Amino acid sequence: MTALPQALLALSVAAGGALPSPAAATGDQAVTIYSTLRPGAVDPDLYRPVSGRQMGAQLPGYAMVRHDRPYRFQQGQQALRVQDVAALIDPTTVSFSSLDEPGTRVIEQSFQFDLVSQDKLPQKYIGQPITVEQALGDSVTLLDGILLSASDGLTLQLEDGSVRALRSYSNIRFPDLPGGLLTRPTLLWQLDSPSAGEQQTRLSYETGGMTWWADYNLLLDESDHCRVDLGAWVSIINQSGASYDQARLKLVAGEPNRAAHARPARSYMREAMAMDAAPAGFEEKAFFEYHLYTLPRPTDLPQNATKQLELFPAVHAIACEKDYVFSAHQGRGISREPQLDQSFGARTSAGVQVFVRFENSQAQGLGIPLPAGRVRVNQLDTADGAVEFIGEDVIQHTPRNETVQLKLGKAFDLVGERKQVDFRIDTRSRQLWETFELTLRNQKSDPVQITVRETLYRMANAELESSSHQPVREDSNQVRFSVPVGAEDEATLRYTVHYRW
Repeated sequence: MTALPQALLALSVAAGGALPSPAAATGDQAVTIYSTLRPGAVDPDLYRPVSGRQMGAQLPGYAMVRHDRPYRFQQGQQALRVQDVAALIDPTTVSFSSLDEPGTRVIEQSFQFDLVSQDKLPQKYIGQPITVEQALGDSVTLLDGILLSASDGLTLQLEDGSVRALRSYSNIRFPDLPGGLLTRPTLLWQLDSPSAGEQQTRLSYETGGMTWWADYNLLLDESDHCRVDLGAWVSIINQSGASYDQARLKLVAGEPNRAAHARPARSYMREAMAMDAAPAGFEEKAFFEYHLYTLPRPTDLPQNATKQLELFPAVHAIACEKDYVFSAHQGRGISREPQLDQSFGARTSAGVQVFVRFENSQAQGLGIPLPAGRVRVNQLDTADGAVEFIGEDVIQHTPRNETVQLKLGKAFDLVGERKQVDFRIDTRSRQLWETFELTLRNQKSDPVQITVRETLYRMANAELESSSHQPVREDSNQVRFSVPVGAEDEATLRYTVHYRW
């Protein structure tokens, strides 16, 4: 549950009792943000300050806002007007309570969002007097009259009874703000309090236009074995239509189920970016079947801004492993029907991918659940001390004591080829034998170990009949080999698979 901006409540009592002003009232607010972003799929247009177009309603996320504040009530029925609530509030989720007087209850509730604008003001003044300014050279002419129409320009009835149609004018003067128009989104309640006096109140609601995601920066050091430094940041977008000052911030990592409802089409938004170098990271704990990250200090979440906060202090010298993987059938699944065509997958090629992996364990200085997000990996160029980008990947929500594995790209000096060298089929006995030969070449000056992953994809019933290297069956149709390749040398893996159907 979560909160509202400071100094945002204006209370009006029907009987006219004296109330503390919003500025004088002490309050407490909190914001809990939930994200529905697909990990790593953050479009830069969400946070680059390029355009002022507002698209907060289509942000993939939401927040629960809670605001606590004392007010002085009269006994009996009275009106409570709460202004500056988020423009993207879901009014069906609003909850109000008095923490001091359980008998204080809401009789009626309405959300008013007919906000003042240059388009609405003239429409509200149809049939009323206005003043129109017209620029003529260096001077300004004033026309006073009754506004008859505000469509396709202005139509005025002047004091002498004549009617003037205006298409060109510089400004319109209105005597006051017409009733029914608001400057801020407003919640209006009719309350009934059994007692008079000051009561601590709590307001909570859900709003759209807010989301968060995690970004990780990893610095790889191979000067003495494999070591990585890991830093983590949280980015928060607020386009809810309200600012939250000195709010207690929580982030939920996980996927709470929500009842299905229509979603608007995808679009883009841009905001100003604020950077917050936090003195302390978020505190993490298990919460139901999810994980809750709580910032141990209040922070400001301005409207129309993207803010970054340190998720946890950087962790240094994490032991890692670098893996080379050759998987020429990348993305190929197991066929539902037996595939008897000899040319089916007979020859394929792919680059040798390089991976970096490390354990998310307390012994490594980690051991905390890592929210899903993008991991950007850099390496230090010892020649000039520059940090250079070497790849990036996306991690899913990763519990403690699990392995983090990152695919960084293709190894330039490693080459793999895969070809079918034998194929036999006996349709009467419903059997098929297929032999593959995989050639791995290493142009590096150091020996390497290459992991070869193969899918036995012709049909479900597959058996590895023979192989030149020790196989590891990962499941019924996935097999893995570890192949050493010498410096500036090549190695060959050969295996035969036997299918039955």
